[in-house]
Amino acid sequence: MLHPQARALLDGIEARGTVPMHRLTPTEARAAYRERCAAARPVAPEMGATLDLQAPGPAGPIPLRLYRPHHAPAMSPVLVFFHGGGFVVGGLDTHDTLCRELAHRSGCAVVSVDYRLAPEHPCPAAVDDALAATRWVAQHAVALGVDAACVAVGGDSAGANLATLVAWRSRQAGDLPLVFQLLIYPCLDARRALASHARNGQGYLLTRDTLAYYYGHYLPDPAQVHDPMASPLLLPDLSGLPPALVLTAGHDPLRDEGLAYAQRLSEAGVPTSVVCFERQIHGFILMGRVLDEAHTAVDLCAAALARALA
Repeated sequence: MLHPQARALLDGIEARGTVPMHRLTPTEARAAYRERCAAARPVAPEMGATLDLQAPGPAGPIPLRLYRPHHAPAMSPVLVFFHGGGFVVGGLDTHDTLCRELAHRSGCAVVSVDYRLAPEHPCPAAVDDALAATRWVAQHAVALGVDAACVAVGGDSAGANLATLVAWRSRQAGDLPLVFQLLIYPCLDARRALASHARNGQGYLLTRDTLAYYYGHYLPDPAQVHDPMASPLLLPDLSGLPPALVLTAGHDPLRDEGLAYAQRLSEAGVPTSVVCFERQIHGFILMGRVLDEAHTAVDLCAAALARALA
């Protein structure tokens, strides 16, 4: 059962003859994704303050954007957020509204990270940038007006992949205690063999061909699909990771990856909740202008953040 609003969205895309992402160059795909996000996003809430920043990274400065909601405490909890886009498209502007919504509804600060994209910068460039940016936020917490003892990581799709890896590598290093993971329809297994890839791999916006296109750019060596730094579902020993909320969509090829990872977290003793929006498609949380359930999903994520970071 597909939500009628999602069905209408997909029918409109088909009627317009929209060129699929996998038939575009990366430059064309980035422009198309910006346009698609702009057309479907809701009105953005006003912030108390926003600030564009840069963190030093392994290959140069990493652009960041800090969001502080109205009435945020002087040293507020913070979510470090990594945008989705298959490691190839997306950026600060495509996810600006979502970050504002999460900050506004949770009362927490949000720092959005503009990590390097493939194919110019294949794996593990994005992972390295995500970790460097998160460490920089914690190290400069006082100057940023955030609480270094109350740092969460999160993201949607490819960004959720990066959030899991930041959490895991931080636990391994023992130098960055994180308190929560917000994982929105995460892509976690580059092998793409779970049942939802066959069941939902065509007709629901994110397709098998598009996933192959994204991973083909991000992982130039096919053997990399077996690397846990590309496929976090293969990470060993998930014990001791931060509590997590895993949000999935029923008509998403990535659905089963999120569920499988949540199960592994729970079996490792990590407090984990899973919520599936059964009638929705991949990417729906960005589409509040046309999908009412996007607002429900944002509310759910913001409430989980507020509880975890209280």
